Amino acid sequence: MKNPGTTLLIPFTLLFLFLAACNDINSNNTSNTNAAEPRTAGVKTAVKPEPDAQVAVIETADYGRIVIELYPNIAPQMVERFKKLISEKFYDGTAIHRVDAQLGIIQGGDPNTKENNVAAYGMGNSPYPNVPAEFSDIPYERGTLGAARTQDVNGANCQWFITLKRQPAFDKKYTVFGRVIDGIKNAEVIMGAPTVAGTPRPSDKVVIKSVTLQPRAQFVSGS
Repeated sequence: MKNPGTTLLIPFTLLFLFLAACNDINSNNTSNTNAAEPRTAGVKTAVKPEPDAQVAVIETADYGRIVIELYPNIAPQMVERFKKLISEKFYDGTAIHRVDAQLGIIQGGDPNTKENNVAAYGMGNSPYPNVPAEFSDIPYERGTLGAARTQDVNGANCQWFITLKRQPAFDKKYTVFGRVIDGIKNAEVIMGAPTVAGTPRPSDKVVIKSVTLQPRAQFVSGS
């Protein structure tokens, strides 16, 4: 029997399988082949990202630090949600639960990963409502931070992903809200971590010790 995860169409299959986000209890179910492609209406175009005064500093237990600048002028609601959850220490103790070197992605932000029930990984959410789509024409390139979501274009909540190579299939379909400015090689090492056979879950848990907000000027010369 074929793995059902390999019978669906690309690219949306990969988007759904690896980027299905918070509060969708069927986020690991790949049997829905009739899902429509997200609409791209309302895409913000020709707007240059303006970094927030604060960056998000992700400290992992074993892979070092990843520093991300945030773009409130591109995705104000998602940046506000991310910063709110960081200030509440929501992400401390979570794990990177999906990695894929071929797709070029790592995904985290699920509170369920604080526990050991791996069947629930990828299905967790925050206590807050979902965040509406804030699509833009900023391309998904090496280091881009995006908001993971359900099949609903307005289904982003708390989970996030980083692309580590150009991924045009994600453009205008997932909210871009930041970019890695330090530690990109650490993220790439995480992406290449061994996984449990037949899954995108790292064999050894990739623990995030903390995510904090710090002044961007500490990480960017001339700021």
